[in-house]
Amino acid sequence: MKKKHSFTTSKILLGFFLLLISAKVTFAQNKISGKILDNKTKEGIPGASIRIKNTNTGTVSDFEGNFTIAISVNAVLQISYIGYTTKEIIIKNQNDLTINLEEASNDLEQVVVVGYGSQRKVDVTGATSSVKGEDLVKQPVMTPTQAIQGKVAGVQIISSGRPGSSPNIRIRGTGTALAGTATLFVVDGVLTDDISNINTSDITNVDILKDASSTAIYGARGANGVVIITTKKGISGKMVVNYNTTIGVRSVANLVKMANASEYANYVSAASGQVVKAGDISTNWYNQILRNAFMQNHNLSIAGGSDKAKHYLSLGYLGDEGIVIKNNFKRFTARLNNDFVLHEKLKVGISSSFANSRDQNVNLGTAYNNAYRAAPIIGAVKDGKYGNTSLYQNVGNAVLDINNNDDYAVTNRLQSSAYLEFNPIKSIAFRSSIGGDLNFRNSRLYNYQFNNDLTTFIDAGGNQRNPNSNLSTSTQNFFRWVWDNTITYSKQIEKHSFNLMVGTTAEAYMMSSFSAFRKDVPAAKNLWYINTGNANTSTNSGEGDKWSRNSYISRLNYNFNDKYLFTATMRADGSSRFPTANRWGIFPSFGAGWVLTNENFLKNQTIFQTIKLRASWGRVGNDRIDSDGYIVTVEPNLAYAFGGGTATLGSAITQIKDPNLKWETTEEADLGLEFSAMNGKLQGELGFYDKKSKDLLINVKVPSVTGDKDGVVLTNAASIRNTGFESALTWRDKINEKLSYRIGGNITFNKNSVIGLNGGQPIIDGGIGAAQQYTTKTDNGQPVGSFYVLQVLGVFQTDDEVAAYKNTSGQVIQPSASAGDFKYQDTNGDGKIDDADRVFAGSYQPKAYFGLNLGFSYQSFDIGVDAYGNIGNKVYNGKKAFRQALLDNVESSMAYNRWSRGSGINNEPSANAGNLPASTYFIESGNFIRINNISLGYNISPDLLKKVKLASARVYVTAQNYFTFKKYTGFTPELPGDPTKAGIELNAYPTTKTLAFGLNVGF
Repeated sequence: MKKKHSFTTSKILLGFFLLLISAKVTFAQNKISGKILDNKTKEGIPGASIRIKNTNTGTVSDFEGNFTIAISVNAVLQISYIGYTTKEIIIKNQNDLTINLEEASNDLEQVVVVGYGSQRKVDVTGATSSVKGEDLVKQPVMTPTQAIQGKVAGVQIISSGRPGSSPNIRIRGTGTALAGTATLFVVDGVLTDDISNINTSDITNVDILKDASSTAIYGARGANGVVIITTKKGISGKMVVNYNTTIGVRSVANLVKMANASEYANYVSAASGQVVKAGDISTNWYNQILRNAFMQNHNLSIAGGSDKAKHYLSLGYLGDEGIVIKNNFKRFTARLNNDFVLHEKLKVGISSSFANSRDQNVNLGTAYNNAYRAAPIIGAVKDGKYGNTSLYQNVGNAVLDINNNDDYAVTNRLQSSAYLEFNPIKSIAFRSSIGGDLNFRNSRLYNYQFNNDLTTFIDAGGNQRNPNSNLSTSTQNFFRWVWDNTITYSKQIEKHSFNLMVGTTAEAYMMSSFSAFRKDVPAAKNLWYINTGNANTSTNSGEGDKWSRNSYISRLNYNFNDKYLFTATMRADGSSRFPTANRWGIFPSFGAGWVLTNENFLKNQTIFQTIKLRASWGRVGNDRIDSDGYIVTVEPNLAYAFGGGTATLGSAITQIKDPNLKWETTEEADLGLEFSAMNGKLQGELGFYDKKSKDLLINVKVPSVTGDKDGVVLTNAASIRNTGFESALTWRDKINEKLSYRIGGNITFNKNSVIGLNGGQPIIDGGIGAAQQYTTKTDNGQPVGSFYVLQVLGVFQTDDEVAAYKNTSGQVIQPSASAGDFKYQDTNGDGKIDDADRVFAGSYQPKAYFGLNLGFSYQSFDIGVDAYGNIGNKVYNGKKAFRQALLDNVESSMAYNRWSRGSGINNEPSANAGNLPASTYFIESGNFIRINNISLGYNISPDLLKKVKLASARVYVTAQNYFTFKKYTGFTPELPGDPTKAGIELNAYPTTKTLAFGLNVGF
């Protein structure tokens, strides 16, 4: 049925398109020329946009600011450029224009990108934020989202230090538990969940849509917010060449201090009563697997063209060794953007990018765990042999964990979009665009053969024996396409301005993967193929996925006299991930704005240049579930004995599924105030939001007689609510002509809670092994992924205290405890300590997160400082909790600050053998403030540039993540993860700090 709708829609659009082409509309036109200048420096502005108002017809200025355009008499030209105030000029009989643009003192006058279009910020009725590309390239990062950290209110970005990894983004809190939380990225019209292939130097602007009113135009894709990325385009005139490079060194930002050999020996002796000698060796295992790593980033771009054809070409290379030995990530990127004016009414273009990445990964999970637990009295490596850490405990040698395998992956990704814009008459614009995203990933994991004898270990008997080499290979192919068709009608009637957009969009996704495994593959790299291994040990597997969406979109913008604004959007989404009866979802939104400063009662005041009050409501959906989530499957080859006789193979339904699954839906109300004051020196906005996500997918218990092997069924039975306040303020001023500065800050307060499971089962998660089966619980009245543990009341100081700890019935609550052990709260009063005594103890979701940005400029020098952080959240020291045995190492603070008789210490137990239950002892404050970037730059003087024949040149030095103020005793309080188990540090890649030198040169 869906295909029929799509085919009919396509015929209607095609017919309308042909009708528009056949329309014979003529205008008296002539060509005019002009030059765009900076009002202060009087220098030409390259790349400024010159557009005929209410049309899509236009051009851009060349390298020196010159332009030529065909225009009818009495038409209006709109001239705009990022950072400058948009200017409008009525064309009468001029043939040669000189247009001076003033640097924008009012951010609300700047143009921002919204879904399927753009608007002045002052005309937007939803909650949006924008970050310029020039602010992103100042940091040595792989993805632009890392550089946005702390710059936008309502946007929390949690990054990892691992090379090649992408950070988690949370926009206005977590709105789901089991469905996907990925933010939608739109790169030049291509929809994607991953932008690790995008070169930050290619970006012009990043626009973030935060509330349901602004994201509803994306319907099913907008539940977790939308980030729109616009890449650079070509310019008319002289070719412009730019080269940017950053070279630096990364190192670990914070290390956990472990007990040395002496402290370890004392601790273990105290815990066991046996004498353990430290010896002459004291190994710091983290120093054995960490290093200072070299990083480099090079980018070359060429922009040029004419009025009829504009081109932008860029090449980029990023290399990041990673601070863990053997780790290495390399990425090569290429981009080609072309725009062509085929006719004054017809414009086409294509944007294409290619990325090749090579990731030498490491066995970090096992290595980090073993580096934490391994005894420091064992050496790491000597004369090519590894220290046998299993002499003391069941822990592997962390260096061997990394060296005994080769984990390598190659990814090739091609992303491209093409568009056609047709303006048959002044008020109508038709746009058709199609985009594709192809991703091919090949990976291999080779484990070397080694035995637990003296050829491998210094002392025989190692527990890391691998008698047979083995090879695992995997191939994954992803393909996504999206096709958009929109028609926009714009009309100005005296004080009334209308803009109506309608259209359709279709999207499809396909994925397939295949993996193979064999033992006894030779150690020579040129023989690492499945066919060289033992065929008798071969195993294979494969999987795939395929889904599609079809959507109808519309939006109406109305503006009365630049005072009263109204926006309404409607999107109907059909998704193949749901059963036929629930396949379609309707997602509307409404927004209104009131520009108070255009009212007569505020005309004469001089403090505020703009005050805008906005309010909106919208609904978006979420269909990020398994494509077979509602399809009941049959499991074959199950044995069943009839009448107690011989078992017979048959098939049975072993998992019950809800055939009526439907959309997760998020409704959000938003109220905001935006203003510009003090002649544009002060810019700010305040916003309140109430976001409720309902019909969330969660597991509900079913009777065991149904045959479901898990005892649960996935269905729509939960609701989550996020309420919050966000604020952003920026002050810009000049002390004199030489010295200027800016101060900006933002803060967001958010409250997250599960408000209705409606029969659903609380989600138990956060397992870390050892004795702690789970650490989190998502339940009514609590934030998603809240920690659920035993409450520690202190440490028993004497054995008499143990005997005196009884319930109301006189039962000794912890009869097996002794002095120096933790005292746990008997929450339910039943006289024993078990899982029924667990309590909620906070969550990883912060109560507030914030950013601070400072900038100073003196003559040719500039300095910038960026900071961000969060407060009110908790993190779980999982590596500390994973300690399993008596001989495992401990943190230095545990070794010398532990309880002993008469010490009175009440927060650290006596020396023990580990295996402590999940408790508040392992929960720590996640509050932190990080100075994530300090940069000092110098712009080469114009006189020197002329001598060396350069257009521009800037040198700078930058320090990233060099200062962090935190209470957490682990590596980092920044811990990406799924909502129901985030905030647990077990195998986290440490945060890195970087000192780098940069050079930007324009030719």
